[in-house]
Amino acid sequence: MSRTPNEFVVHLLFEGGLREEIRFPTLEDFQKWYSGVLMPKADDSSFINIPIKNIQGEYMVARPCRIMAIRVEPVFNSSISRPWDD
Repeated sequence: MSRTPNEFVVHLLFEGGLREEIRFPTLEDFQKWYSGVLMPKADDSSFINIPIKNIQGEYMVARPCRIMAIRVEPVFNSSISRPWDD
């Protein structure tokens, strides 16, 4: 039986070594933002909005030409209790 991720964590690596983490509820939401906002301006040095949906009242803008790498990680919330989760 395949599991379904609860959310997707997107790790952005910026030029200069800065790392930021953003979250999307589904892979389709990430793909929509990536193809609709980020990719059309990939070589542009003007700012774009980067969604931070889990932090109310906070937002991030960045220059898309400064993003060096993107890693998408599925996150599975499990009902199994682990000793290190205390």
